[in-house]
Amino acid sequence: MAKETVIETDILVLGGGVAGCTAAIKSKEQGLNVTLVDKAYVGKSGTTAAAGMRFSFFSEEHGDNYEQVYKMFTESGVSDRNWVEICIKESWDAFKTLHSWGVPFPVENEEEGIFVPKGIDSPFNAARIIRRGVPPPLREKALEVGVNIMDRITVTDLLMNNGRVVGAVGFPMEELETLVFKAKATILCTGSWSLRTVGAETHNMTGDGHAMAYRVGAELTGGDMHGSHHGNAAYPSWRGGRAARAIYRRFIDAEGNVIPYGFETGFEVDLAFHDGKGPIYHDLDAATDEEIERVWQRQQNSDGMESARINFDPRNRGKHKITGGQDCVVGAGLWPADLYCATTVTGLYAAGDTLSIRGAGFGGIPTGFIMGNRASKGAADYIANLKDYMIDDAEIARATKSMLEPYENKSGFDPRWITQLLLNTMTPYYVLMIQRGDRLQAALTMVEFFRDHFAPQLYATDPHELRLAHEVKNMILGSELALRSCLFREESRGGHYREDFPETDNPGWLAWTKIKQENGKMKLWKQPVPNEWLPEQYRK
Repeated sequence: MAKETVIETDILVLGGGVAGCTAAIKSKEQGLNVTLVDKAYVGKSGTTAAAGMRFSFFSEEHGDNYEQVYKMFTESGVSDRNWVEICIKESWDAFKTLHSWGVPFPVENEEEGIFVPKGIDSPFNAARIIRRGVPPPLREKALEVGVNIMDRITVTDLLMNNGRVVGAVGFPMEELETLVFKAKATILCTGSWSLRTVGAETHNMTGDGHAMAYRVGAELTGGDMHGSHHGNAAYPSWRGGRAARAIYRRFIDAEGNVIPYGFETGFEVDLAFHDGKGPIYHDLDAATDEEIERVWQRQQNSDGMESARINFDPRNRGKHKITGGQDCVVGAGLWPADLYCATTVTGLYAAGDTLSIRGAGFGGIPTGFIMGNRASKGAADYIANLKDYMIDDAEIARATKSMLEPYENKSGFDPRWITQLLLNTMTPYYVLMIQRGDRLQAALTMVEFFRDHFAPQLYATDPHELRLAHEVKNMILGSELALRSCLFREESRGGHYREDFPETDNPGWLAWTKIKQENGKMKLWKQPVPNEWLPEQYRK
């Protein structure tokens, strides 16, 4: 039996990226006892460390027009308009606060200064950020205000009492010990629900928070929306050259035809692969000298190290073959029950990529700060009215048994091997990017087999393998959720493309897909967009 240690805290924050650090710092500034736990190292890990492009914001003093930006965010028809307004109006304060905490925003063009005018490589005003430069100041600020940081702790299960979350259990990587966290409120900031996709910076974001919340009855949404990832074909496992592809978006097929490509990732490149028009190239030969210089400057603060390792220098120009698309993320997030990041389970809050605000926001860093700040206020208000958060010993025993099961198995399946089987099944472009009902169903059949046969028999011999076992369990759950969500949405819209349903269905699918566990099964249903948010011709 592993040794047991109890940690009591007012607020337990899981995940140490921008959302988690902001939630922890802002909670501590309200006089609460805060424990911040990360399965890696706060200040170095997660997608916040990998962010290396821009901090987009809205600011009238920089020439932004509110109606124009608002329309841009809501034209899909399925954006949450309350969160759109919040993210627009609070993004500038997010920038100023992070800047005051020491987050560096480099100058890459002396004439422009810190800020990059909209239209250069984004429709928004933005400040550049430095890859791996955002998290260290956040850790320093958290320690400065007195947050208790615990690194290298894998949390596996939430603890419940009378339908409320009252803490969690986990274990450290150094030795097998049961850590029981007793908390008045828990904030999940565990990043996106991702797969260990080759060459992607979401490698350790395995949906741990999503899966824990799902198992205690939380509602989720968004598993039907996905984003593509393309790498350098010569070095598919390495990130080098990605900043160049993001800044200068000219892609051509084998015959030299330009592939239309908008802001961020669309499906056009994947469709070109699918239609047999490859190989596909990133065409730097067509760039102007000014564009090449901008790409070069951006690369230095983004993926300069990774690009140098594969000898990628945009100043040498050339046509660079890229890999076929593969999906990075499951795309799901917890459903917010209010505008202060409460989930549908009492005592449980979420922020950053763990919470879905349904299409709103300027991207990971600004939106993560905004949500973390709001989650801290929501959790603090909840705690102020809380009278009891006791944990039954039987609940601790249940969660501990679930946590240690792979370690106590006498034999079974290596989680590394199951992870590879899952990747082989889920990440090719023709599963979640260019979808079709029969292919989705075929993948789902395999994932159900993994869930029922492999997952209960995972085998771990040390804390590291125990962590891998829980991560692949969570990825299996996320894969099932994504496949069922994609099958459920019989249309094409935004980050969801169905070959067998290529048209957008308005008003039939002006709705969000919602998911929860009910009687041990995954239940899916439509949540219609509120009538007042519908385009006028579809309002009742």
